[in-house]
Amino acid sequence: MTAGTKRPTYLNYINGQWTPSSTNQIEASINPADIHDVVGYVQQSGIEDLNAAVEAARRAQAAWRKLSGPKRGEYLFRAADVLEKRLDEIAETMTREMGKTLPEAKGEVQRGVNILRYYAGEGMRSIGEVIPSTDSEALMFTTRVPLGVVGVITPWNFPVAIPIWKIAPAIVYGNTVVFKPAQETAVTAAKIVECFDEAGLPAGVVNLVTGKGSVIGNAIAEHPHIHGITFTGSNEVGKTIAQKAVARGAKYQLEMGGKNPVIVLEDADLDRAVEATISGGLRSTGQKCTATSRVFVQRAVYDQFKEKLLEKVKQLNIGNGLEKGVWMGPCASQKQLETVLYYIQKGIEEGATLVYGGQRLTDGERAKGFYVQPTIFENVSPDMTIAREEIFGPVLALIKVDTFEEALALANDTPFGLSASIFTQNIGKMLAFIQDIEAGLVRINEESAGVELQAPFGGMKQSSSHSREQGRAAIEFFTAIKTVFVKG
Repeated sequence: MTAGTKRPTYLNYINGQWTPSSTNQIEASINPADIHDVVGYVQQSGIEDLNAAVEAARRAQAAWRKLSGPKRGEYLFRAADVLEKRLDEIAETMTREMGKTLPEAKGEVQRGVNILRYYAGEGMRSIGEVIPSTDSEALMFTTRVPLGVVGVITPWNFPVAIPIWKIAPAIVYGNTVVFKPAQETAVTAAKIVECFDEAGLPAGVVNLVTGKGSVIGNAIAEHPHIHGITFTGSNEVGKTIAQKAVARGAKYQLEMGGKNPVIVLEDADLDRAVEATISGGLRSTGQKCTATSRVFVQRAVYDQFKEKLLEKVKQLNIGNGLEKGVWMGPCASQKQLETVLYYIQKGIEEGATLVYGGQRLTDGERAKGFYVQPTIFENVSPDMTIAREEIFGPVLALIKVDTFEEALALANDTPFGLSASIFTQNIGKMLAFIQDIEAGLVRINEESAGVELQAPFGGMKQSSSHSREQGRAAIEFFTAIKTVFVKG
């Protein structure tokens, strides 16, 4: 970061040094709650910068991988302490930069602290097993080795948690990293890297390059010296990364979209189901890959559920996430606001009934930002655009069903398969849902959004590359198995 009180400029971090980009171009990161508030300026980097970062990561990797796992873990423990010390500051930056409420931002930063400590502990855990050999005089075992240089490409919706749940396992298992965050939250990303720097991480182990995805992200996908790519973002970009990685034999991991269903059966605790639907679908302005989007409600309780839902949604306080009592902030950018409004209009044009919301909010202070009302549709048919495409905004589609079987079939009628939940007291239907729902994350009597850091996370169908992140599952992507046969 360069000097400057109100509007600092944040640099790339390459080989342990904060350096301006080769293009000499910067871009303002603005507050979506108030477009006149510039959070900071970030680099619009070019290929030369990416190449320098990759070279730094390559040089650092040989020494880094030779450190013991516990020693690498010590750096993560120190980074966790720094992040925890700066929790309030980084949370406030996150709220200003992408709009989520301050309590949510604080919770996310704390999650980042916890992830760092979890993976610091991974440095002490087993990385292989002894396998009986048919030769009684031989020893056979497996160990795991790092991939090498890993490209980390992350989105704007969880600008602390997602980068950390990728970077922490990558480096504790012996890889070095080139990190390209979403440009919308590049200031927050720079502050994460500052924590690694302050923790004394050796030069080149983590490198930060900010810039356009079409330039830096594309170069990461194509770079011959990047051995693995971990990506969270859109399906369109993810598929392009996969094609380029396959073409050159690089390992890749994709976490992409969702169209996540909630099923509410007639025996459900409706108050609990309503609270979870609102939290899962509207919190963070619906900008979660696991956010509830489609709500299948059994006919017998549909009207009651809808009434309770509307009553609660109408009470939500929409405003600047830094203000006390605000429940939902703005969309993260002008582009995201336009996307949400497009889908709302599409729902109306295709014949869904707009029950509540659907408008941009431009009254008072909200005229300065990208605010939209929480939106609820009913009479949504499964073939409508709002029932099939990911919106990534605070839009719920209510769909009336007669039976559990109908709800399950419709819930599975999507190209996505990230998360899903059901509300029922019937054990048999819970078990059937667990068995038959086509989703990587299944939640019973709980909202569709959210996963614990020690548990594997990922989707089915077009929601992921069928790999898993977080927990012990992370070792599967960030390492390769080496089988060893020893005979004296």
